[in-house]
Amino acid sequence: MTKRLAEVAKKAGVSEATVSRVLNGRSGVSEATRASVLTALDVLGYERPTKLRGERGRLVGLVLPELQNPIFPALAEVVTASLAQRGFTPALCARTIGGVPESDYVEMLLDHQVSGVIFAGGAYALADASHEHYRRLTDRGLPVVLVNAGVDELGFPRVSTDDAVAVEQAYGHLRSLGHERIGMVLGPEGHIPSRRKLTAMIQAAGWSDDALVERSSFSMEGARVAASKLIERGTTGIICASDVLALGAIRAARRLGRAVPGDVSVVGFDDSAFMTCTDPPLTTVRQPIETMGQAAVDLLVSQIEEAGVLRDELLFEPELVVRGSTGPAPR
Repeated sequence: MTKRLAEVAKKAGVSEATVSRVLNGRSGVSEATRASVLTALDVLGYERPTKLRGERGRLVGLVLPELQNPIFPALAEVVTASLAQRGFTPALCARTIGGVPESDYVEMLLDHQVSGVIFAGGAYALADASHEHYRRLTDRGLPVVLVNAGVDELGFPRVSTDDAVAVEQAYGHLRSLGHERIGMVLGPEGHIPSRRKLTAMIQAAGWSDDALVERSSFSMEGARVAASKLIERGTTGIICASDVLALGAIRAARRLGRAVPGDVSVVGFDDSAFMTCTDPPLTTVRQPIETMGQAAVDLLVSQIEEAGVLRDELLFEPELVVRGSTGPAPR
């Protein structure tokens, strides 16, 4: 107990006596100091006294699918900074292969009495995944915001990049370069943002089927296999659902002895870090991550403060960034 008091006191920047007064519900402590002590307790992973468990600390969960894709650390940087400016403590939960599943992170965050949760790239974006853990959040009335498209029935506020505009920009760019046989490397069948991109492509290109579409896990090796099939079918332009997939497509072209962009042009999606440093630098559709991250925090805080939030999805327009991975169609 003494060790716990000392750790919490150090974390909150107060005396052990003050921590003791807060934990015992005694008077003589300002509301700001009390909130700091409770937040420190949550962050350090200590269980609150029973009489305090019904009160949420100013702790907010940010759940990401991974940190290897640079787009997710970029989002985390924006969200955590914005939360800190609003007086909240971010709790970053990043999943790994074979690690803690998203549903377990939800349980952990609930146990820590978080004020709300922001999800990015979670199971909500997969139509065939289990969504039961999200319903637990709904049952608790916990404020939640989803970043990028998810299944409609969950009913949470969403902040998304406009996938239709992204595809229109990428497709229009390749067509302007003379490409006629343009294919796509997308995520899994049930991936909602990929479904949206495919729908937009069918409309833009007038496709009657998806013969020029290959699906992949969001990995470079998976994309290499998928893109190889498209290239072998004569595709000269490839639109990818992420920058990681685009790098896999470039690798596929080179292993097949094709030049990028001389023989095959590749367009990514995200404009994540270091895409200017690839060989060649990647043409990609930039997600407005800073604007989206701040909007997600605004929506969450509005729910926490019970200011009322529209349940409509907020769509943000992306920007095509032309670099060296696209060029005129081969003759």
